[in-house]
This record gives sequence, C-alpha cells and structure tokens, in this order.
Amino acid sequence: MSHSIKTLSLAAAAALMATTAFADVIELGPRPYFLIDQMEDSALKSKLLSCAERSFERKLFSIGHRGAPLLFPEHTVESNLAAARMGAGILECDVTFTKDKELVCRHAQNDLHTTTNILVTDLAAKCTTPFTPASGDADAAVECRASDITLAEFRTLVGKMDAANKKGTTVEEYMDGTANWRTDLYAASAGTLMTHAESIKLFRTLGAKFTPELKSPSVDMPFEGFSQKDYAQKLIDEYKAAGVPPEDVWAQSFNLDDVLYWINNEPEFGEQAVYLDGRYGDDGFDFMNPATYKPSMAELAEQGVNYIAPPMWMLVTVENGQIVPSPYTKEAKAAGLKLITWTLERSGPLGGGGGWYYQSIKDVTDSDGVMFELLDVLAQDVGIEGIFSDWPATVTYYANCMDLD
Repeated sequence: MSHSIKTLSLAAAAALMATTAFADVIELGPRPYFLIDQMEDSALKSKLLSCAERSFERKLFSIGHRGAPLLFPEHTVESNLAAARMGAGILECDVTFTKDKELVCRHAQNDLHTTTNILVTDLAAKCTTPFTPASGDADAAVECRASDITLAEFRTLVGKMDAANKKGTTVEEYMDGTANWRTDLYAASAGTLMTHAESIKLFRTLGAKFTPELKSPSVDMPFEGFSQKDYAQKLIDEYKAAGVPPEDVWAQSFNLDDVLYWINNEPEFGEQAVYLDGRYGDDGFDFMNPATYKPSMAELAEQGVNYIAPPMWMLVTVENGQIVPSPYTKEAKAAGLKLITWTLERSGPLGGGGGWYYQSIKDVTDSDGVMFELLDVLAQDVGIEGIFSDWPATVTYYANCMDLD
C-alpha cells in the first residue's frame, strides 16, 4: 500500500470516528463576531449581538460550499469536517469522473493542477496539457483532468488550496498562488480527497444532508461510451445504493437538461433538483429585465423545476441606498420557484465594492459588515431556502439567531 493511499484511509477513518462522537457539537469560532463588529449600528446589529451567548444548532439554511474552503482545501475530508463542525446542515460534492468513469469530488473535471499536488507527482506526465512555464508576457499553461487518470491514481493525490500563480516559471512557483486572505496553514498536512460515494458516507456520519453538483465534462460526451445521461443517472444511483432518502438530496446542475433528466427519470430526486442559473453569461440576458429570461421563470416551473439557484447578486439591487429584492427575485417567486444562492465569504475583504459576487450592490458594499446585511435581505426579503458559504459558521450564526430551519 502506498503512503498516500494509507494516509487517505487512515484520515477518513479518523474523521468518521471523530464525527461520530462530536456530530452534534457546533463550534462557530470568532469570525461571526468579527463580522458583526464591522457593521454600522442598526437594529440588525443589535439583534445579532443579542445572540452571542446562545447555543447553536445545525441548520439546513447553512450550506457548506465545497466544505469550508476559506481555509481548508476544497472537497476534502478535512474541509467538510470543518464545515460540519460549523453547523452546515447540507454539504456539497461537486461531481466529475475519472478515466475509468468513477465519480469523484472535484469542482471541475480539469482542475487537478490547481487543487491537488498532481504536478509534483509522476502523474503529471498524464495531464492533457503538460506544464509550460511562464515566459515573457505569456502565462504558464497546464491542464490536468480527472479523466486523465484512473480512480486508483486519483487516490494517490492530496488536496491543496485551489490556486495558481500564472506567472510561475517553475511548477513550485505555479502551485504557490494562494490568495493572501486565504491560508495554506490547514493544507500543510495535505487534504484527503474523496470519491462521491465516500462523500455520501462521510456526510451522513456528520449528520448533514447532500447537494451534489453534476459538473460539465471537459471531455466530449459520450466518453468511451459513457453518455451525459449515464453520468446523470450514476450520480443518483450512488444515493440509491447508499439508501439515502430522496428528500435528503438536492442534486444540482448548470445544465438544464440534467435537471430535466432527473425530473423525468428520477422524479423523487427530481422534486428537489436545483437548476444552477448561469444565464448571466448569455448574450442579451439582463437580470433586471424578465423579458430577457429564456426560458422564462414560468416556463421553468411548467417543466417541473422547483428550485433555482443564481449567484447572490442576481437576487438583489439597490434602491435609495438600500439593498432590496431584484426583478429576478420577484419573477422567480411569482412563478413559485424556490431560491438557493451562492456564495457568501468567497470574495475576500469587501471594502471597495466586494467584487463579482456583490456587483449589483457595489455602491453600498464598503466593509465586511455588509455580509450580514446582504444575508439578512436574502433571508427575510428575498426568502431564500439556503445559501452556500465558504465559511459556514457565519450563516449558521445568522440562521440560529433568526430561528431559521
């Protein structure tokens, strides 16, 4: 047995044993209080402060986005263990597949070069695009796919913080790109990767429910006879094989056809299938103008879609200096669609507009305290069912304080 495989099995076993004993112990740490301190004085701030001494429970409203990747390598045992300890009631495995068509947890099929140590292993030779160092104005180039290697080979890898220094002239420089507001501290001992089936076992032991996302393949489909429908079905089959009730699973995809496949072929799971709305990248789409939504919200509902999940900024706008629900929100609610959104605490410090996730409210985003202000509007005025976060403790604190599910 190789050292890496031994580490995987021992780490997974240790995590399972630990969580069996501490599944109900919620530890939020200092960050929620740090963010509250950044808020301007208001009724919301006073309400949040009033909850500082209470005990906290796990909440379905709090969704771990790839675990807790603000500080831990995403989609690892360690990252999800941290998210569960912070009270995330739902955990995510982004699902892709290996060369031998086994399902594994990765944010993209082609992200192994930024999320694992593959470039410093012999498996680097199998990457779709071998590493080429940066030179002059040209960035470094590399692409390593899960489909480049078998599951047995995947198991020899370890996770790292998702980052790359595109100006790196060596592999080591390229891999050393973690943002200065994240940390490599908790990646120092290496992150334990998981298959999708292993994530099901782990999340169940942690007392959490499931939201797998079927990722778009980087390879042409069908892949060696493995069709998109086979891929979508295999995801569901692994929950059925584990005996997981459909009501505990919110399967997601940016591909509407995947969602419709589940609705039509696995209706019990399709009931909670989530259409991740990436139409913000479509020509002519304007989240402020319902006439540009194709298909419309009503058409989505007619096809059986019950859940839709856009990024946070599409759900809100600013009127008279206040964050308020957007036309997108109003149209979705009018069609009876339930809303989930993403991703809190993925943007780093918010001073100066907050970046991509806050683009519709950049004029009022001037401090980290805006996270709780936005979260409150999303929960109380937009009426979201839950929110993904890179550090679930913040959402867990809010959900407990406001007595949300």
